[in-house]
Amino acid sequence: MPLARHVDPEELVERLHDAHLTEGGRHIRKLTTTSHLTPYGSKYASEVTVPKYRIPEDGAPADTVYQLIRDELDLDGRPNLNLASFVGTYMEPNATQLMTENLSKNFADNDEYPAMMAIHERCISIIAQLWGVNKGEKAVGTATTGSSEAIHLGGLAMKRRWQEHRRAKGLDTSNPNIIMGANAQVALEKFARYFDVEARILPVSKESNYRLDPELVKKNIDENTIGIFVIMGSTYTGHYEPVEEVSMILDEYQERTGIDIPIHVDAASGGFVAPFTHAGAGGPKWNFQLPRVKSINTSGHKYGLVYAGVGWIIWRDESYLPQHLIFELHYLGGTEKSFALNFSRPGAQVIVQYYNLIHLGFKGYREIMENCLTNARLLSKSLEATGWYTCVSEIHKPKSGVSGVITGAKQAVSGSKGETSADYVAGLPVVSFRLSDGFAKEFPGVKQESVSLLMRARQWIIPNYALPPTENETEILRIVVRESMSLDLLDRLISDLVSVTQTLMENQDGGVAALQHRDAGHASIQYDAKQRRTVEGVVKRLQDGIHRSVC
Repeated sequence: MPLARHVDPEELVERLHDAHLTEGGRHIRKLTTTSHLTPYGSKYASEVTVPKYRIPEDGAPADTVYQLIRDELDLDGRPNLNLASFVGTYMEPNATQLMTENLSKNFADNDEYPAMMAIHERCISIIAQLWGVNKGEKAVGTATTGSSEAIHLGGLAMKRRWQEHRRAKGLDTSNPNIIMGANAQVALEKFARYFDVEARILPVSKESNYRLDPELVKKNIDENTIGIFVIMGSTYTGHYEPVEEVSMILDEYQERTGIDIPIHVDAASGGFVAPFTHAGAGGPKWNFQLPRVKSINTSGHKYGLVYAGVGWIIWRDESYLPQHLIFELHYLGGTEKSFALNFSRPGAQVIVQYYNLIHLGFKGYREIMENCLTNARLLSKSLEATGWYTCVSEIHKPKSGVSGVITGAKQAVSGSKGETSADYVAGLPVVSFRLSDGFAKEFPGVKQESVSLLMRARQWIIPNYALPPTENETEILRIVVRESMSLDLLDRLISDLVSVTQTLMENQDGGVAALQHRDAGHASIQYDAKQRRTVEGVVKRLQDGIHRSVC
C-alpha cells in the first residue's frame, strides 16, 4: 500500500476554501443548506465543497453523496483498458452476483460460515492437484489476501525450518539469507526486510532473459541460505524462471555438502497459466513434481479470474509448515487453526474462485489461457512487423526445433492454423517491447515515454519503465493481455499504437500537433523487398497486402 500523509484541514481551508472568490459582489462559496430534487440541486453543486479531510457535522442525502463520489471516480482510468496490471477486471455476471451475495461474510468466522470453509478446503485440494502434489503427501494451504501475504508465509515457513534445523545441531541462526533475481516483485524483497533475512538479489541480464541466472545461484548459496524464490512469470517480460534447473543445482549442492536448500515458487501470475497451457512451463517440471519445491503461491485475482482480494499458498505436505507457526484459535464458540498475517478478510473471493474452477473446468481454463497467449503473440508479431518496435518478451518466438518454415507475411504475423502455445517459447501472456535500434537512430527525437503518454490520452494505460538494475538503461513498454482482451479490442490497440507512433515520427520535435488524434484506421505496415521497413507518409502496407485487422 502507498503511504499517505495527513492533511491539515484547517490549513487547507484557510488556503483554498476561504479564498476571496466573488461573483457580483457576493461570495460564491457559503455554508448554507438547500433542499434539492436531484444530487445536482444540493448545496454541493456550486456553493459548498464536499468535505474531504474532516468528517462533517451534518450528513448529506445518500443520492447526493453517491453521485458526487461517482463523478470524482470518473477521473480514474477504465479498468478494461488498464493494460499495466495482471489483476483481472472482468468476471462473468453469475460470478459477480455470487460475490455480491456473499460480500458480508468474514473469512475469519469459520464456525459461523461452515459452507464457505468447506469450499475453501475444496479449492486447496483442487489447486494442489493442479500443481502436481504426489499421492501420499498431505498438502496443506490457505487463501490469503493476495500473493504478497502468501509469499511472506512461504518465506517465513522456510526461515523457521532453517532455524529449527540449525538449532537442533547447535549452529548459529543469526544470519539467514534468501536468494532471488533482481526481477523479483517487491513483495519478495519486503519479506526479507520485514522478517530480518538478508536478501541476496542476483543481477539479471539479457543473456539470462532478464530472469534469475542459475549460474549465479551456484555462486551465492551457502549454509545460511533458507531457500530460493523462483518466479513463474517475471513481471517485466513474462519469462518463466528455470525451476528444474535451479532444483538440479541444489541437488548437486546437497550431495556435495549435505545442506538441503528448498525452493518456494512464486507463481503469482503463472500458477493459473502454466498448468493449463499446452506450453506448460517450457520444461517438464516446475511444481510439486520436483521434490525440492516445498511451497507454491499464486494470485486468484490474476489469471485465476477473480476480482482483487484473493491469493493462495500451498505446501506440498504439512510437515513443511512448522507447527509452532500454526495458531489454534478459540473464537466465537468454535476452534480453528490458522496460519496467516491477517485475520478478518473477505470470503466472497474464495467462493468465486471455486465457482470458476467448477464452472470452467480444466478445458475452460485452457481455452482462456490459450486465447490470451494467442492474442499476445499476435500483438508481439504485429509490433515487430512495423520495424519500429522490438519485443523483449519471447512468447511469440517459435521453440527451437519446431518443424516447418513459416512463409509469407500474413502467416508470419497470424501464425499457422492449429498451432498452440506449445509451438512457442513458454511464458505469461505479456508483451514487453521497446523502440527498435533502427527507429531510435532514424528518429532520435521520439521518446519512448511519449508513446505511453499519448496512448493514455486515448485511454489505454501502458506503462513505460526501466528493466531491473544492471539493465535499467533499457526501458520497456509492457502490455498484459488478460481474458477481456478480445480480438476486436486488440485490433484497435494495434491501430492506436501505430497511429501514435506515426504522429510522433512526424512531430518528433514536440508541440501540440503530437496530441492531435489521427485516424487509426489508416495505420498499417509494409515490408520492402529486402525486408527493410520504410516510412512512406503516414500510410504503410505489407507487401502481400495484410490489413491492419490481421496485425
